[in-house]
Amino acid sequence: MIEKSHIDHLVSLLGPECATTDQDRIAPLLREWRDKYFGHTQLLLTPNSAEQLSDALRYCNAHGVAVVPQGGNTGLVGAGLPGLANRDEVLISTQRMNKVLDVCPNDYSITVEAGVTIKEIQQSAETADRLFPLSLASEGSCTAGGTIATNAGGVHVIRYGSMQALTMGVEAVLADGTIYSDLSPLRKDNTGYKLSSLFAGSEGTLGIITKATLKLYPPERHRITTWIAIDDINSALNILEKLRDVTADRVSVFEIMPHSGLELVLRHIPSTLPPFPGKEFPWYILAEIGSSIHDPVLEETVEDCLSNMISNNQIADGIIAQSEQQRLELWKLRESLSEAQKHEGGSIKHDISVPVSQVPEFVKTVAPEIEQRWTGSRVIPFGHLGDGNLHFNVMQPSTMDKQAFLANWEEMNRFVHDRVTDFSGSISAEHGIGSMKAQELKRLKPASSLHAMQMIKKALDPNNILNPGALFTRD
Repeated sequence: MIEKSHIDHLVSLLGPECATTDQDRIAPLLREWRDKYFGHTQLLLTPNSAEQLSDALRYCNAHGVAVVPQGGNTGLVGAGLPGLANRDEVLISTQRMNKVLDVCPNDYSITVEAGVTIKEIQQSAETADRLFPLSLASEGSCTAGGTIATNAGGVHVIRYGSMQALTMGVEAVLADGTIYSDLSPLRKDNTGYKLSSLFAGSEGTLGIITKATLKLYPPERHRITTWIAIDDINSALNILEKLRDVTADRVSVFEIMPHSGLELVLRHIPSTLPPFPGKEFPWYILAEIGSSIHDPVLEETVEDCLSNMISNNQIADGIIAQSEQQRLELWKLRESLSEAQKHEGGSIKHDISVPVSQVPEFVKTVAPEIEQRWTGSRVIPFGHLGDGNLHFNVMQPSTMDKQAFLANWEEMNRFVHDRVTDFSGSISAEHGIGSMKAQELKRLKPASSLHAMQMIKKALDPNNILNPGALFTRD
């Protein structure tokens, strides 16, 4: 239990609008949307400024009160929930820090408070005739601070990079209450350590982000969206190479999914249509090429490229969306796969990455190994082939009870993570570590890397009050 004197002081410090013990107000922030984790806390703080947060952290640090920061509560690894493993922690939400502060078209930058959603950033950029390219399923809820802290990825990493690459500077409050800031639209600054980079992927263990300056780009006014069928996943690498080459590296999206995944979408998601009626192929690619100008030559180039690959039997079939409606229909097939899987029972999910060149071999090697070891299970590998990130999901056998299948979670995770390591990959491509994968990180991350991370943590948070359950194990 957190001592009542600490709770009373923090409520007095921030005031009743920004601090509450009301469990009805707190409860919605304690549930992970997949219902895998449920947190608990006696106190919720919702500071409206870095200065308010600084006062709170200075007190917490002096008295050894642990805190857990939270953005939009869209995380998947238990990094943003207090009270897991029966820890006593204060929840700090950035929901009140929700202003867009500046959009500068000439600097191609936008500065926002940490609680602004990615959707709001996209819309503000669009108003200024600019593009903020981060795009992911939770963009209507996830926030700037949270996506930096988890180094979120999404579908456009192949062209624009992850959130770390899109972050020019941050303001963050450190454990002792120090307000650190390198907010700036500067493209070049060679004056020492780029400390803001440390906060990307830190999961709130080094400081709590309160503001960020982010990169913008020219808008993609012309998009060429194509759905490609292939007989062998090995062909995907050559198609990616060809498209990047002939479009002057303007491929913004390169997604892959198996026919088994498409079948689930067509079976369970209303108003979805087969892209090739009456035909089935083992694998499908959704690729999108973006240009800041309407470019008929580019479209002809893509058409010629696909036609040549069909003639050379590198592609089995392909279509290019002829309207925005058709484009959205193709995107719906890809974006509905996670939802479609829920209708088939339990699924053990893996957010992994391997070098792009290794994706086909990884899938062809590891998927059969899993289906042989866990008889009747169905592997559905899909996702961002263009950057090597796969959602390597394993669905329950039709003859097995859901809970009996999910009991294999830890054993299967270890098996998949071991194979990912064999392929020089990562056990977390974009979801983070949190508490879910902390033990696996300790088991598989090189000791020298963990030591360096722990030294940085100790320097910035010597009392370990910032999200002590994330990234690192207790022992």
